[in-house]
Amino acid sequence: MVEIERKFLVKNNSYQQEAYKSFKIKQGYLNSHPERTTRVRVKDNQAYITVKGKSSEDGLMRFEWEKEINVSDAEALLNLCEPGKIEKTRFLVKSGSHTFEIDEFYGDNQGLVIAEVEMTEKNDEVLLPNWLHKEVTGDAKYYNSSLINLPYKDW
Repeated sequence: MVEIERKFLVKNNSYQQEAYKSFKIKQGYLNSHPERTTRVRVKDNQAYITVKGKSSEDGLMRFEWEKEINVSDAEALLNLCEPGKIEKTRFLVKSGSHTFEIDEFYGDNQGLVIAEVEMTEKNDEVLLPNWLHKEVTGDAKYYNSSLINLPYKDW
């Protein structure tokens, strides 16, 4: 399974009025090595374990495998994770035929807001909302697995 995704910084919070859903996310990393990451995530009353491979050179594509697990198992695994947790609220916004996932970060990453859009093909046409700012696809410092080691507050 290959994930194809673009990432953007966000210039204002007008996406909140366009959101059709939002939820809290808490996640940690069992492994945050740049070649492969293993993430544990609790999203409201659901939980997942996810393995991601190294990104392509342009940052658009990488292997991703995800499996739903019990929330109690995820909570136990979070206690085994590397130091640092990611806590955020995710907003879902439709734009044309795509859905943007906008993450507002908390804790050591307070103030950082990133929008992601998954595509089915590398050259998909994506309608870019006016609240998007600079594209940061492929910039590893914006990866959640990087934010646990070098949080936004330390930039």
